[in-house]
Amino acid sequence: MHTISAKLLVIDDDDAVRTSLVAYLEDAGFCALQAANGSLGLQMFELEQPDLVICDLGTLQPEGLELLGRIIEHGSDVPVIVISAAGVMSDAVEALRMGAADFLVKPLDDLAMLEHSVRRALDRARLRQENRRYRERLETTNRELQASLSLLQEDQNAGRHVQMNMLPETPWWADGFQFAHQIIPSLYLSGDFVDYFRVDDRRIAFYLADVSGHGASSAFVTVLLKFMTTRLLYESRRHRSRPLPEFHPSDVLAHINRGLINCRLGKHVTMLGGVIDEASGKLTYSIGGHLPLPVFYSDGQARYLEGRGLPVGLFEEATYEDHELQLPEAFSLSLFSDGILDLLPGDTLKQKEAALPQLVAEADGTLEGLRRVFGLANLREMPDDIALLVLSRKGA
Repeated sequence: MHTISAKLLVIDDDDAVRTSLVAYLEDAGFCALQAANGSLGLQMFELEQPDLVICDLGTLQPEGLELLGRIIEHGSDVPVIVISAAGVMSDAVEALRMGAADFLVKPLDDLAMLEHSVRRALDRARLRQENRRYRERLETTNRELQASLSLLQEDQNAGRHVQMNMLPETPWWADGFQFAHQIIPSLYLSGDFVDYFRVDDRRIAFYLADVSGHGASSAFVTVLLKFMTTRLLYESRRHRSRPLPEFHPSDVLAHINRGLINCRLGKHVTMLGGVIDEASGKLTYSIGGHLPLPVFYSDGQARYLEGRGLPVGLFEEATYEDHELQLPEAFSLSLFSDGILDLLPGDTLKQKEAALPQLVAEADGTLEGLRRVFGLANLREMPDDIALLVLSRKGA
């Protein structure tokens, strides 16, 4: 007892030959249908939709080649095996050109050859169908992927638009102080962020933040940072009696630390924040795990500012310290995200950190100079975001 593996249609007007073929094929495990002429064969083909057709070209009406053409037209994926007498080999060649899967020469003395041809044609047809289905699935997947990419691009465009609109004007002047920045994202969106703004009529605040990770999730945290600092500034202006009227940088970092931990975003930030008191000419700043440290440039000399602290949003017990610096009449202060380290010469972090103040001095402490010495206009793909913030005063 054989398992039926495929449905076959045998078209031949020779009853003895047709019956013999059908009996052999059924014994081989196929479901074999039969038709005694071409017209009946075409009707059965349309009705039964067989997996393969075996037809004799020489004795069929309508003419064998015409029947073959009509079968192929109705079912292009259905293989057709042509049987032809030796005297009409030209018809067999033409049948192959039209798309027949194989041809066999009558008389068929060894029906095992027919079975082999049938199985080979069915295997090829199955492979063609699988390939076609694969291509269709691939095309569908590609269309879905393209739609997803288009949607992602729209989301990225919207996110980038929001992020760019949050950044402050550059350059920006405030009573002799100039602030200028540049952000170069490694991806479409950046996890680096800078901001500067007036606290009141005598103080200016600024910060540079580097969110862990890359892309949209890190960019989202920059939006959160902007919201936190803006809300804190608003509250400090509304309630002068509350603990933040002085707007100490260390308090701001502690406030952001608590906010990020409470949000449970799995993100932390390294950042430096500062406040300039224009009346006293004093800079107060606090550092939250940020490297490299800011570089102070004055009288042709460049050096790192002192300070250290834990990253923001990582440790609940983190505390932050304020540092003070009396600002000279002419100076610049350059802040960088750690992506700048990839552009510095040297094999070790110590070598790279040693080179940074020299490059700031070579750049004369200006953003344009830093663009030049770092070759920022010619950068290709970078492994990390790069942010630069330069605040300066030229003096009298």
